[in-house]
Formats: sequence, structure tokens, C-alpha cells
Amino acid sequence: QVQLVESGGGLVQPGGSLRLSCVVSGSIFSINGMGWYRQAPGKERDLVATITSGGSTNYADSVKGRFTISRDNAKNTVYLQMNSLKPEDTAVYYCNAEVAVSKWAYAQDYWGEGTLVTVSS
Repeated sequence: QVQLVESGGGLVQPGGSLRLSCVVSGSIFSINGMGWYRQAPGKERDLVATITSGGSTNYADSVKGRFTISRDNAKNTVYLQMNSLKPEDTAVYYCNAEVAVSKWAYAQDYWGEGTLVTVSS
């Protein structure tokens, strides 16, 4: 069993900052890619940023230069530093991780339950 728990969401004014965290726990042999996705009301879930086990990153165009993804492999944790937040960043943010539960198992996708970020004055 693998669990992902996000934290750090909340209400912030436009131009403000938030830092999201996601801890992966449970039966873990290895974690490959990790990432953050978001879903705004009435819209599909979209990629925000991803990071490989080696630290290579990828960002949605809408957040480039404002958001930074990072990970601490020793803590099985991925972070999303969000700066210069805009009202259009309002969404539920979901953590994703590709986890192998043993050396014989293929890595599978696991998701957290999400944390709400609201950007409003």
C-alpha cells in the first residue's frame, strides 16, 4: 500500500506565494518520476510540473518562471514552490508519483487526494 499526502494549500492573495509538499509513504522500493497536477472547477486535470529521479524538470507553459518543483529523495517528498500567484492558479493540486513496491514490480502511478489552492483578494 502506497499513500501520498499533500499539504500546504490555502487562500493567498494575487502575487503571493505558497509551498506545497507531498510525502510518499508505505511499501516503497523506489520512486521514479514525481509531479504536480491541478484541476480547476469545471476543467480537466492538467500537468503543472514533473521531476525525474535524477532531478530533470518539466513545467507547463503557464507556470514557467513562477513555480519550482523539487524533491528530497531521502524523505520521499516532492515540493512545489509557487510564486507570483494569479487567480487563474486557483485549483485543487494533486501529487503524483511513480512507485515500485518491490524490485520485481513495475512502477505504477499513485495519486494524493489533493489540496486546494485559492488565489483571491
